[in-house]
Amino acid sequence: MKRTTLSLIAGATALAAVTGFASLTAPGDAVAPRATAPTRLPVERAGLACPMPSTSELAETLYTSYTPPGGTDDAAKGGTDGSGTDGKPAATALLRAAASTTTAGGATKGAPKGKTPKAPATVTAPGKPVTVQADGPAVPALTGSATGALAPGWTVQQTTVVPAGGARGLLGLSCGAPDTDFWFPAASTAKERQDYVHLTNPDDTAAVADIELYGPEGVLKSQFTEGIPVPAHSTVPVLLSTLTGETAQQSVTVHVTTRSGRVGAAIGAADEKLGSDWLAASADPASTAVLPGIPGDATAVRLVAFVPGEDDADLKVQLVTRNGTIVPAGAGSLHVKSGMTASLELPGLTRGEVGSLVLSPADPKKPTPVVAALRVVRGKGADTEVAFVPATGAISGRATIADNRAKGTTLALTAVGTEAEVKVTASAGSGGGTAVSRTVTVKGGSTTALTDLVPEGLKGSYALTVEPLSGGRVYASRMLAVPQDGTPMFTVQGFVDDRGTVEVPTARQDLGVLD
Repeated sequence: MKRTTLSLIAGATALAAVTGFASLTAPGDAVAPRATAPTRLPVERAGLACPMPSTSELAETLYTSYTPPGGTDDAAKGGTDGSGTDGKPAATALLRAAASTTTAGGATKGAPKGKTPKAPATVTAPGKPVTVQADGPAVPALTGSATGALAPGWTVQQTTVVPAGGARGLLGLSCGAPDTDFWFPAASTAKERQDYVHLTNPDDTAAVADIELYGPEGVLKSQFTEGIPVPAHSTVPVLLSTLTGETAQQSVTVHVTTRSGRVGAAIGAADEKLGSDWLAASADPASTAVLPGIPGDATAVRLVAFVPGEDDADLKVQLVTRNGTIVPAGAGSLHVKSGMTASLELPGLTRGEVGSLVLSPADPKKPTPVVAALRVVRGKGADTEVAFVPATGAISGRATIADNRAKGTTLALTAVGTEAEVKVTASAGSGGGTAVSRTVTVKGGSTTALTDLVPEGLKGSYALTVEPLSGGRVYASRMLAVPQDGTPMFTVQGFVDDRGTVEVPTARQDLGVLD
């Protein structure tokens, strides 16, 4: 996925206007600016989209909005008139209900009525999470934006608990930036699954989206998947099993693109036996895929991979653990044919230790880009819960996940190549507490799991921020476990670079004589 959002483009343009292209001209001279190395400056605007959390009457949803400190030197202050103390508009970060809900058939109805996040979920200052509760089936999709000092690194976590019923589970999702291209391995059209792809348009103009489905034999013949209209500030939930008349498939890869506009996209997956969770998009197609943070007590793990290009891929499958990198017994390789979804069962994979899966070319001279995701199950019998771990990119600058709890939070850090050093910060709590930071060294080819980094005097929930300091590439995820009546409910989110800064070209005066 390109992951370049209009908000970042707008931020770059605004910053360039302020910092980049002014030049001095001596009287009578024609002087051209000379470009120098670009600098990185904080973005001034960011946007996110959160899908409808649940249709269950029992659903309890918590939204946590957070901006890490240090994005700009400007304070996020403002009076009742909305202006800052220096006369500039105050920084804002808030969520609004989508105006309408559109079904897959194209019929539009008004936004659902009911208890929605009050006062919308708003960050008041960098460094402190703000939470808002919204319960029941009538909570709409939300779109939001952050400006000024609250934009760099702004994140919103949507966490829903459904204690019973066909959609029971702990459903966690980091609300995504709108984009034009998404890959979702590990979706399904099986009879026991209800998978909805949610398309949410945060913009003032309509978007048009296409959905492609790929099974083990290739493209699934489908209908109603081209030219799906997504009106401005609305959401379109599409049930995957209704898009194709072909035999139901356990493992399907979904490709979402837009012909015009942008959308936020995520798949809500509910298994009548295993539970439910959100399936977030995989990282961009790459020859190496890292899927971080598989729980140590996982009872079933299924790997699903797909090759978007024209060449087949022969992949080496490795598990990165606390003690190093190993090859799973009997599952050290996977052949993925071009345009076909491949899957691999990995029984007894983690054996009590948190680990990360790495897919790499069996022949380094033949790298083939792939996308991948894991379906992970914890528990046994009737007391099971499911979550998904998509491939995620390395953290290049900074990444944050909000809504962590004093108990049940596990941070997994994986260094695939050389040793890496990172700074991990647990923010102040939403209800009180003091932020704490720790420098963590992750040995090359290993996974480090942290469960004890909690703010001092914590009240409420907190955010975790990871910043690389030196060494090799680091991949990270957070598992949140909230047991319910014997069911080990959990959800896993990968850390995605927050792109809180943008490169802005600079110019300097060239005082040389022009020909």
